[in-house]
This record gives sequence, C-alpha cells and structure tokens, in this order.
Amino acid sequence: MAVTSVTSKGQVTIPKELRQQLGIRQGSRIEFSLVGDHVEMRVRSSPSGEAGSGFGMLKTRRTTVPADLDPAMLIKRGLKR
Repeated sequence: MAVTSVTSKGQVTIPKELRQQLGIRQGSRIEFSLVGDHVEMRVRSSPSGEAGSGFGMLKTRRTTVPADLDPAMLIKRGLKR
C-alpha cells in the first residue's frame, strides 16, 4: 500500500503504478465517495489517445506539409529556373 502526503491545497499524488493500472492521466475525471470511515475513488473517464507520444499537443497556424512532399524535387525545380 502506497502512502502520500496531502498538500496545503488538499492535493495528493496518485502513485505511478496505480495511475498506470487504472489508465489515469492528465484530464482524467475521478469520482470520490465517502464509505464509512474511508474514501473510495473511481475513474469516471480518461481522455482518449496516446498520452505518451505528445503527438498533436502543439498547434500552429501554418498549413501542413503533404506527406508525399519530396524536398529533392523542390531543389531540382529551383535549379531549372
């Protein structure tokens, strides 16, 4: 059983092993219930997608580059002009 401290704001850190087992990550919704003399915690929802990859976290106003873009062709076109 893991033991953590409560901060001055009432926050606690859920141990990493438990977060991984329950699929808890940033943005997860947790429900707390008082049952007798203890608190029960349930994961209500977790954000979809792969949290560890970081893909899609950054936003830009630039247009995306096509997946089939060939930089060598751009150089060849520039040399022909």
